[in-house]
Amino acid sequence: MTIEVRVPTLGESVTEATVANWYKKPGDAVAADEMLCELETDKVTIEVPAPTAGTLGDIIASAGETVGVDALLTTIAASAGDAEAAASAPAPAKTSADEPSSEEGRKIDVMVPTLGESVTEATVSTWSKAVGEPVSQDEVLCELETDKVSIEVAAPSSGILESIHAAEGTTVEVSARLAVIQVGDVKEAPKTVAGDDSPSKASNNANGKRDAPSARKAMQEAGLSREQVQGSGRDGRIMKSDVLAAVADTGQSSAAVSSQPQASLSQDSGREERVAMTRIRQTIAKRLKDAQNTAAILTTFNEVDMGEVMALRNQYKDEFEKKHGVRLGFMSFFTKACCHALREVPEVNAEIAGTDIVYKNYVHMGIAAGTPQGLVVPVIRDADSLSFSEIEKQVAAKGKLARDGKLSMADMQGGTFTISNGGVYGSLMSAPILNPPQSGILGMHKIQERPMVIAGEIKIRPMMYLALSYDHRIVDGKGAVTFLVRVKEVLEDPRRLLMDL
Repeated sequence: MTIEVRVPTLGESVTEATVANWYKKPGDAVAADEMLCELETDKVTIEVPAPTAGTLGDIIASAGETVGVDALLTTIAASAGDAEAAASAPAPAKTSADEPSSEEGRKIDVMVPTLGESVTEATVSTWSKAVGEPVSQDEVLCELETDKVSIEVAAPSSGILESIHAAEGTTVEVSARLAVIQVGDVKEAPKTVAGDDSPSKASNNANGKRDAPSARKAMQEAGLSREQVQGSGRDGRIMKSDVLAAVADTGQSSAAVSSQPQASLSQDSGREERVAMTRIRQTIAKRLKDAQNTAAILTTFNEVDMGEVMALRNQYKDEFEKKHGVRLGFMSFFTKACCHALREVPEVNAEIAGTDIVYKNYVHMGIAAGTPQGLVVPVIRDADSLSFSEIEKQVAAKGKLARDGKLSMADMQGGTFTISNGGVYGSLMSAPILNPPQSGILGMHKIQERPMVIAGEIKIRPMMYLALSYDHRIVDGKGAVTFLVRVKEVLEDPRRLLMDL
C-alpha cells in the first residue's frame, strides 16, 4: 500500500515553505514517526514525520524547492505488517474540489499546529464548532491561546466534526490531537446529530460567524438573548467573558454562568466574580515582575514643546496621505527622534548578556500597544533606515494585526528599544517598565497646553512630558539624560534631522 506524504498546515497566513533538507533518500527503510525532511517558513522550522513504516519512494520536492500547503513531498510503500495500520492512519486533506468518492467516510485528526519558537503548549480558548456540525475546509474550528499570541486552527478537510478531544480551557502540547473530522461532502452532511446542541440562526452574528459554544451555553443559563450581549471576539463573535459582562451590567448574579469558585462566603461574595487569568496576561505579569527583579530600573523625565511637530504635521498631512496612502502621525517623528538619539547614546540600545554588553548597530523599534487580550509590543525592524512613510505604514499595519489578534511571534521578537504611548489614554506622566532584555523604553504622554516662560514672556504652548526608563546597570545617568535631551531637541526643531545635528 502506498501512502502519500504531503506538506502539513503551516500556520495562519503562511501558504508556502522551502524544503530545507531530507533525512532519508529513496529506497531507505523508514519507521513510523521518523523524521523524513525539514521545511522552513519565514517564521518557523517544521519537521515532517513518516505517517507509517515502510520504504521511501521517489522524492517529489527536493531540498531548496518551495512548496505550498498540501503539496506532495514523497510516498511511502507501507510494509506488509503495517499496511492495515497505515490504511487507518490520518492523511493530509485533498485540496482538489474533485475529491474521489473513496475519501468519503475517512477520518482525519485535527492536531495542534506548530506554535513557534520556544512555545510548547497552548490553552484551548474557544470552539467555534460543536460535535456533529458540518465543517468546510479551512473553516476555523477553534482558537488556541499561548503566552504570546492567539492561533486559529482551521479544518484540514470538509466533513462532520465527529469528536472533540480537548475542551475549552484545556492545556495542550504541540502535535496533540484536538478533534476528529469525518470526511464528506458538507452539502450532503446532516445538519444535526442526536444530542447536538448546535446553535440556531439567532446564535450567529451579522457576519454569519458563530459565537463560542461556552458563550451560547452561558447566555442560555442566564436567560439572555444575543442582542443583549456585545461581542468582543473576532468578527463580532460573543465570548464567555462578554456574557459575564452583560450579566453584570443587567444586575443579574454571575453565579449561573461562572463555574469558578467564589472568593469567600461573606455577604459580598455574591457581588464578586473570579475569572482565570489568560495565558497572555500571566506572561505579561511574569515578564514585568522579572524586569523589576532583574534590572536596576531608573526613570528620568523631561518635557518637549510639540508646537513645531504639530505645525509641520498640519502643513503636510494632506499631501503626505495623498502621496503615500497613509496618515502622518506623531509616531514616525518619535521613532526618528529616538533612532537619532540612539546613535549618540548606543548603550540605551544595548543589552546585557551574562558579563558582556551587546551593542546593536541597528534599531528594531518596539511599539507598545494595548489590546483586549493584553499588552503587546510589535517590532518595526531596521527602523533607523526607514522613511517617515515606511514607518507610518508599518505602525498602521502592525496596529491592525494587534487589534485583530493576528500578530505572530516573529512580529514581536528581536526589539532593541521600545516606545510606549500612554497619551492615547490620557496619561499625563508615568514611569514605564523595561521590556527585557532591552535597556531603554521611552514613554510618550498627553499633549496639554500649559503656560511656559519663553524669552521672558508667558505663552501657552502644547507641551508633553517624556519619560525614559533605563537599566542603570549599563546606562549611566549622563547617557540617559543626554538621550532624552537629544529627543527633545529634534522634536522641537525637526530640521535637525535633515542636518543630522
